[in-house]
Parts: sequence; C-alpha cells; structure tokens
Amino acid sequence: MPALTATFAAVDIGSNSCRLKIARVSAHRLRTLHEDREVTRLGTGVFESGLISPDVMAATLRALKRFQRAVQEHGVDQIRVVATAAVRDARNAQAFIQWAKAETGWNIEIISGLEEGRLIHHGVMTNEPGTAGRVILVDVGGGSCEITLSEHRRIRETVSLPLGAVRLTQEFIPMDPPSEEGLARMKQFIARELRRAHRRIQPPSVPLVIATSGTAAALSEAQSALVKAEPETRSRGKVRAAGMRAAIRQGAGTQADITTQQVRRLATKLRKMDMTERSAVPGIGPKRAEIIVAGAVVYAELLETFGLTGFRYSDLGLRDGILAQMLAERDYRATAHQQFEQERWESVLGTAKRYGVNLRMAEPVKAHAAQLYRDLAPLHGLPAEYENWLAAAAMLSDTGKFLNHQGHHRHSQYIISSSEIYGYTAQQRTIISAIARYLGKTRPQPGDRAMRNIPSTEHENVKKSVVLMRLARALNQDRASDVLRVRARVYPKRILLELQPGRTGAELELWSLRKEADYFREVFGRELLVTLA
Repeated sequence: MPALTATFAAVDIGSNSCRLKIARVSAHRLRTLHEDREVTRLGTGVFESGLISPDVMAATLRALKRFQRAVQEHGVDQIRVVATAAVRDARNAQAFIQWAKAETGWNIEIISGLEEGRLIHHGVMTNEPGTAGRVILVDVGGGSCEITLSEHRRIRETVSLPLGAVRLTQEFIPMDPPSEEGLARMKQFIARELRRAHRRIQPPSVPLVIATSGTAAALSEAQSALVKAEPETRSRGKVRAAGMRAAIRQGAGTQADITTQQVRRLATKLRKMDMTERSAVPGIGPKRAEIIVAGAVVYAELLETFGLTGFRYSDLGLRDGILAQMLAERDYRATAHQQFEQERWESVLGTAKRYGVNLRMAEPVKAHAAQLYRDLAPLHGLPAEYENWLAAAAMLSDTGKFLNHQGHHRHSQYIISSSEIYGYTAQQRTIISAIARYLGKTRPQPGDRAMRNIPSTEHENVKKSVVLMRLARALNQDRASDVLRVRARVYPKRILLELQPGRTGAELELWSLRKEADYFREVFGRELLVTLA
C-alpha cells in the first residue's frame, strides 16, 4: 500500500476563539503547515440570553472566511470543522451553521463536551512527550472545562463541566474589577461542579498534569513574568516562558511547571487588578484580561480540590486531536491507526454491553455482514468506511430492546444516534443508526426521521448497507452455537448465495434469505438466488 500523501485542516470554533491548523502527512506523521487564531467571543451572548448575536456571528464568519482562504491556498484534501460549548448551548445554533455553510461551504459539526475531551486527549497523547504514565488533562475553554484521567495513553474517565472562563465571567463577575460578592458566588459554583467531577475522577497518584488552551498559556507566562517585580526580570521571564514552551514542543522535559500555590497566588493577585492592570501583565493582554480572573480561579480550585501539585502547559489542543484522528482514519500504516481502531471498537462493545446486547448472538451477524461487504464489493461499490459502520450497526442493532422489545429497531436508532461512541462523528453515528433501524418491516425513505440528517448523497449507500445487514441477520436465526457458512458469487444478472447447512440444517435461514429477494432486486437490480451447497 503506498504511503498516504494528504493535507488536513482542523477548525475549532470555540466559545472564546476560533482556531485553524493545517498539517501535511509526511512519513505517516503530521507536519504543521499553517496556524491561525482569532478571538471572536462566540459565547458572549449565549451564556446570557441563549442566543448568538448577529454581530458575533458576523465576526466569527469573517474569521472563518480568512481560514477558508488559507485552506484553499494550501490545497487541503480533507477538513473537519467542529463547534463546542457556545454552539451546543445556543438556541439559534442552526442559523449560524446554515449561514457559515452558505459563506464557506463547510459543514460544522457540533461536538459534545465528552467528545471534546476525547479529541483533546488524542491530540496531546499523540504529540506530547512523557505521557505514558498516569496523566490528568485539563482544558478550561470559554464555555466549558474538560478534565480527563489518562493511563498509559488510554482514557480512564472524562468529564465536561460548565466552567468556561467566558461563561463564568458573564454570569458572576461582569464588573471591573470583580466584586467580592460575585467572586464568592462564582467560587461556590465552581466548588460544587468540581466536587461532582471528583467523585468520578479520584486519581490516587498523578505525577503529571497537562493544561491546554489560552487560559493555561496565559497563567504559565504570567507566572514566569511575575516571579520578580523588577522590569528587567519580567522581561527575562517572558523570554524564558516562550523558550520553555518551545522546548516542550521539541520534546524537552517538564520545564514549564507552575505549582498549585503559584496558581492560587496569581489568581488572588489578578482579581485585585482592574482591566488595564491585568492587560499589562505579560502573557495576558487586553482580550484575555477580560476573562483571566475566572479562568485562574477555576485552575486554582481544581488543582486544590484534586490534590494536585501544579500543571505543565501544552500548546496542543482540540485541533491537534482532530488532525490526529483524521490521520488515524486514513493512514493504515500510521502508528495511531491500530490504537484508534481498537479504542473505537472497545467503545462500540462498551455501548452494546451497557444496553444488554447478547454479544454471542451479535458477533456472527457482524462477521457475516463483513463477509458480504467484501464478497459483494463489485456489486455494491460502497466506500471503505462502510465496512466498519456495518460491523458497528450489527453489534448495536439490538440495543433498543433495552427500552422495549416491541418496535425495538426505532429505539435502537435513537440510542445509537444519541450515544457517545468514541471515534464516530455525529453524522457517522446517524448513518450507523439508520442501518440498524431498517431491519424490520420498514424500508428507508428520504423523509424518515432516521434519514433526515443524513446527506442525500449517502442515501443510496445507506440503502445498500441495509440490504447487506438484512442478509446478515437472515443468516443468523438464533444459532450462535451453529453458525452457517455462506459463499457469495457475483454474476452479471444475479447473485448466488450458497449455504453450508449446520448441525440443525439451514431451512429457516433459507426461507429468511429468500424473503429479502424482492428488496435486493429493488436496490441492486439483480436477482438473488439462495441454494444449499
């Protein structure tokens, strides 16, 4: 297989800023070509009124159009655009998404807080040195805070909390300088949310805490600059901080640590300053000064609540995780590919177990679906990723029985599309859920709820996948201990399935398969013949 040569782009539409990163695949690794960032404060109105204001939408779109020009200049082959807390919470999110689609042609994907945490983890673990042991990742963004416990570069637990710096500033401390009453109420709110998170993440011993995003960068650089009061020392501290971040990017140790005590002192110092004074602190600047108090308090409270000694800043983040996942999906020879596939499949199995799926019954269906995909490839012409989506649909098609056996295919569709399944985008989960939906009497129709959010260009692929899944189900009539063998032959006008009978025969499967012949002909335009070998 030839080495993958492609250029990827990731766009992170955050509550405080929008970020772009473009990277090219080189020797199965990513080499950064271009980065851009713009503070747009998309969450400004959302956390007060529940709406993104037209002015903020327009400002964000100006940044996205600038990003679009860079994407075009670098000849990007694949782009993924995600939006986080502000768009998740906005009642008029679809208006923004449609406007952005009209201006850029991009499909914006709204990701959950847990998916955000997972992607950040993927980006950091793929690129950051010294992360093989137990690590806690913290990302305090504009609208939310993601905390992840990682062990041996595998996620043990992830939580997403409404502790973003923009959100907290607007809700509790809009005055400058912040009022004591507002600070007290904000600390109570932060403490309550962190206690809830600590019940899920209770690390006995964590030697490394990695903090990402702009707030962590500002605190790290501000601490380096404020170690001494003399102007010349502050200047040297600023240069040293920049050098330490560069060292981290190059793989050098843990030189940029900031202790919990230093974070608390810095938070106390910053909250006593007004906007002008905070803006003058190196590493903070005018825009970050508006929200740094809330961000600093979150970090101080979090480190103390979890009993942590401090954090190391990393300039990696969500966009790096998006790029790493695109590489893992496309480049089968990349180091991250096998790990990504394993973690994705473990998430599928975890979801199946959570909803009581009998894996002994589901595994043969999955195996037959994969075999039919391969054997009938000249007929169906489905994209390569559909083999995985068929397998996932096979394992999850009975999740709906957890709610009700009657009409369980509808329930399965809802569960799959709504579940957090690592490694699948919302659109991919929707396609998988549609494949699992139509295993009963109904057939896919464009206006169906299950098909409504699937691009029209994928409708035929979904129909073909449904047929393959129905055949796989027909081959498995409650015979987990006596699985049939099948051989598929592709002819110009017909498809022949030859069954090797099991110990208990194959009459029921023969009848079930022949029932699918009419729909098979409707979708593929060929006759389906089923015989015993």
